Amino acid sequence: MNHASPHTARHVHQHEHEHEHEHDSGDHSEILDLDADVLAEHIASITAWLPVGSGPRRIVDLGCGTGAGSLALLDRFPGAEVTAVDVSAAHLHRLREKAAGAAGRLRIVRADLDATSWPDLGAPELVWASASMHHMSDPDRTLRQVHDLLAPGGLFAVVELAGFPRFLPAGAPEEAPGLEERCHSALDQHHAEQVPHRGADWGTKLTEAGFTVEGERTIAVDIGPPHTDAVGRYALSSLRRLRGSAAPALTVEDLAALDRLLDTDSPNSVLRRTDLNVRTERTVWAARRT
Repeated sequence: MNHASPHTARHVHQHEHEHEHEHDSGDHSEILDLDADVLAEHIASITAWLPVGSGPRRIVDLGCGTGAGSLALLDRFPGAEVTAVDVSAAHLHRLREKAAGAAGRLRIVRADLDATSWPDLGAPELVWASASMHHMSDPDRTLRQVHDLLAPGGLFAVVELAGFPRFLPAGAPEEAPGLEERCHSALDQHHAEQVPHRGADWGTKLTEAGFTVEGERTIAVDIGPPHTDAVGRYALSSLRRLRGSAAPALTVEDLAALDRLLDTDSPNSVLRRTDLNVRTERTVWAARRT
């Protein structure tokens, strides 16, 4: 379900994971891949829920990141061809590597989705946008562009995240209980300033853009413990990004506790915790061009 750095996210998807917190591009690709790995079952459940009838032949993934959605759609619809669109060359390169076996069914397009004119993306029966719409500079214009892009009767699937995922139990870490929630409070303030469309009423926006909303579903994610190694690495990468935005608002004590969690050589490292779980929500809207 795809997530990006502030620069990339302005134009494309990138997961919540948002991953609109700065680190380096390698880490960013890694966190998107970990998101896809850890949440693969939930992504598959969303693609299976989509009201697409016999299945689309042409699909566009807007803001594809490193390809979690593109690969899930290729798997769900074996007769379809997917056009994956993103502004990040690094993310598209990673997708090419992962999709080597499906190269004949995957077209990769590098494009700025905030541009007023898009490259030729055909007339797809399904457009997928996971954690990308809230990053657009003018999402209402983007919705109208998608409406015009879709084949008549085509479906637009918008997937958005309720927030950055949580990993720690409420009483952790022992020296700073509730640290993660305080980090999230700081992050929410940052998002209110930097990502104003996060949490928008997408159902209403879709209707105003000319779509008929046929369904809305919220997927609750609650994974582990016990957890896999991937969850530990996912928590580490996510908390690193969280630190980048939350640090200015944290006390010295909270920042020190967070840094101990992020120190992979420390006995207090998040990688050594056995009580991690992944908690978040994703909502999907299925909207028809009628």
